[in-house]
Amino acid sequence: MTGPLDDVLVVDLTRALAGPHATMMLGDLGARIVKVEAPGTGDDTRSWGPPFVQPDGAGRESTYFLSTNRNKESITLDLKCGQDRNVLLTLVDDADVLVENFRTGVLERLGLGADTLLERNPRLVLLSISGFGHDGPEGGRAGYDQIAQGEAGVMSLTGPVPTEPQKVGVPIGDLLAGMYGAYGVLAALHERERTGRGQVVRTSLLSALVGVHAFQGTRWTVTGEVGRAQGNHHPSISPYGLFRCRDGAVQIALGSEALWRRFCTEFGLDPHTEGMASNPERVAARDQVIALVESAFAEWDAMPLLARLAEVGVPAGKVRSLDEVYEWEQTRSQGLLVEVEHDTLGTVTLPGPPLRFFDADGAETTRREHRAPPTLDADGSAIRAWAARRGTDDPAAPTP
Repeated sequence: MTGPLDDVLVVDLTRALAGPHATMMLGDLGARIVKVEAPGTGDDTRSWGPPFVQPDGAGRESTYFLSTNRNKESITLDLKCGQDRNVLLTLVDDADVLVENFRTGVLERLGLGADTLLERNPRLVLLSISGFGHDGPEGGRAGYDQIAQGEAGVMSLTGPVPTEPQKVGVPIGDLLAGMYGAYGVLAALHERERTGRGQVVRTSLLSALVGVHAFQGTRWTVTGEVGRAQGNHHPSISPYGLFRCRDGAVQIALGSEALWRRFCTEFGLDPHTEGMASNPERVAARDQVIALVESAFAEWDAMPLLARLAEVGVPAGKVRSLDEVYEWEQTRSQGLLVEVEHDTLGTVTLPGPPLRFFDADGAETTRREHRAPPTLDADGSAIRAWAARRGTDDPAAPTP
């Protein structure tokens, strides 16, 4: 139960979030991830906080770093140093995948460009993640998540009203770029089975965010209509959103006319009220629909209301805080919390991987054991020793 990628070696030259998220996804699937970090400081996210664990001790760890580096090993290498660069190149010779998110041109200046790496290892899949793309009029521009959310239009779609754009509450551009990157790596590994050759895979924060515009994208490209932020209500379905009740609020999603009629029957509303008989009419009259639904909920407290909605088959839910999410039995039942043994922190609980696997007989084969995010250079000695044997006396030396 080590995962479907347990024969894959990934060299991880990334830092911050997009690249580390991609490699963590591959590690969750069983790949061996060797994370190469800068000497002394390591990945930038090791210093991103608070919050820190043991903030006043020598073993201080950033919860940000812990969130995106499980199932990895760490070695520190100075890529401007010839000896350290040779260790990296020895790793590249055996690697299946290399992932990097340097500014465009940095690896080339270090003598580690794609041409060099693929010449040494023609089977290598090289994933390169940038902020706004590697070419084009703004190719090579530095990418930070919130800036990319703004530039890619996501902030214009998020917030209570068009004049108050909001970022998403997690670095969604970084996370999506990492997900698209891992997806591209898997496709390239599959193609390698046919061709015997690796290739370069590229994505960016801009590409990933535009890639999830979904109906908001075609809303513009097909009809010329510009989507705008409108709070917690769907722009194309009504009623669908957050509605106030007596002691709080609930969310409902009525995605069909049958659900609308059922909802109206249960809450004493006329589904054929003038101007509300069809979804397009209700979308056009959204404010009136919101007022109508909230009047029906006015005498209900949230928990009994949610129970009633579930009873009659109306999709509904609450808005949970994160502590509620991680204490929720449904979250735990899906393997979304894992315990790991950290070198300095002991046993810690981390958010777990979002995929599960089952064989043809229905038995779960999901990876059970996970490595804690590594301390800086935790595996450096073992990897350097292997590289020395691999490069000189023992070319067939297995990886440590």
